[in-house]
Amino acid sequence: MKNDQYFMSLALQEAKKAKSVGEVPVGCIIADSDGKIASKGHNLCEKQNDPTAHAEIVAIRKLSKKTQSWRLEGKSIYCTLQPCLMCMGAIVNSRIERLVYGTDDPRLLEINYIYELEDIYPPVKKLQITKNILKEDCALMLKEFFSTLRT
Repeated sequence: MKNDQYFMSLALQEAKKAKSVGEVPVGCIIADSDGKIASKGHNLCEKQNDPTAHAEIVAIRKLSKKTQSWRLEGKSIYCTLQPCLMCMGAIVNSRIERLVYGTDDPRLLEINYIYELEDIYPPVKKLQITKNILKEDCALMLKEFFSTLRT
């Protein structure tokens, strides 16, 4: 739990970087089994004009390039926001073993996609999931960002 809070605080720093350049403030850290940072990323969709440049995808791509492998066994991924379906697919397909996220995505509350995915795509069952780490901090950053857009 202590490591989870540490890595989530680093993911929040990444989210702040995204916010500072006008991106949706979502950040991500990938840690290896030794508890070292393997990769990090934040949303870059606007900057790169790429709808797939979510924080998780950015971090996974960086690490895959660095290791010359798309298989990321033994890694944990820390995301400030619950991963979308696209990012969840990348996390599962890259064989990351553990997902830790800060706050639920309210757009995904209507569908319990993680449990539904377990039924149709068995590799999801191997993924260990921990949620609500630094939940208030993660949720507040998103709330503040979107409230300034709407005013």
